[in-house]
Amino acid sequence: MTAPDIRLVVADLDGTLLDEHKRLPDGTIDLIRDLQAAGVAFAPASGRQWATLTAMFEPVSDGLVIIAENGSYVTDRGTEVAVHPLDAAWVSTSVARIQELADEGVDLGIVVCGVKSAWITRTDRPFLDQVEPYYRRLEVTDDLTTIDDTIIKLAVHDFGDLEAVTAPFLREYCQPNPVAVSGAHWVDVMAEGVDKGLAVRELQKAMGIDATQTMAFGDYLNDYEMLQAADWSFAMGNAHPDIIDVANYTAPPNTENGVITTVRTVLGI
Repeated sequence: MTAPDIRLVVADLDGTLLDEHKRLPDGTIDLIRDLQAAGVAFAPASGRQWATLTAMFEPVSDGLVIIAENGSYVTDRGTEVAVHPLDAAWVSTSVARIQELADEGVDLGIVVCGVKSAWITRTDRPFLDQVEPYYRRLEVTDDLTTIDDTIIKLAVHDFGDLEAVTAPFLREYCQPNPVAVSGAHWVDVMAEGVDKGLAVRELQKAMGIDATQTMAFGDYLNDYEMLQAADWSFAMGNAHPDIIDVANYTAPPNTENGVITTVRTVLGI
C-alpha cells in the first residue's frame, strides 16, 4: 500500500507521546529526524510553555514546529506563526477574581503565561513541584496584574477536586474564552477561539497543506479540536472516551510507544 502524503504530524505529550513517567520514549528523536529528512514536519502540541518544549526536544528543536500553551503560541523552526494574546485588563480582573477563590479556601495556584516567561506569586514547594516541569522560564512577582509581558494563557492548578469549584467557575466566568481541562488538576484559559485545533489549522495554512496531509495523536479533552483538524486522527488506547469517539483511528497506548509505532507503520519510515 502506498503511504499517505502526510506533511505534518502533531502529537500531544502527556498521555500521548510521553511514557508513564512523563519522559520522551526511546526512539522519539530518531523518528523526528527521519520525518524531517522525508519533508514531514513534527509538532508537539501541549499546554507547556514554548521554552519548555524547545528544551525537551533540544537535539532537533531547530527544525521543530511547536504548538505551545494549548495553541496560544505557534512557531515553525523558530519563526512565529501565531500569537493569541489575552486582553490585559481582562487578565487583571480575572486573576483577582480567581485569587478570591483561593482566599475563600480553595487550594489553588495561578500561573500567568506570557510570551517571555510564566509568572507566579505562590512559591511553596508543593506548588512549584507542579509548575516547574511545565514552565522552564518562570518568574516570581508580587502582583500578577501588572506584568510586563504579552499574556497568552492563564493556568490554574487546583490541588483538590478540579470539578468541584474551580473548573465550573472558570467555565462560567471566562465565557466566551475557552477553558481547557488539561489534566486531573490543571485548567487553562486562552483567548476566545483558541485551542490546539486552531493552531493546527493555522499551521496548515502557513504550510500550504490540508487535513488530508495531517496526522494527529491525542488522549484527553483538550486534544478534541486538534483531532478534528486532521483526517489521520488517532486516539491513544488509553484515551478519554470522547477522544476515542472523535478520532478516526486508534493507536496503541502511550505506555506501548503508540505514537512512534503508528507513525512508522503508516508512513513506512
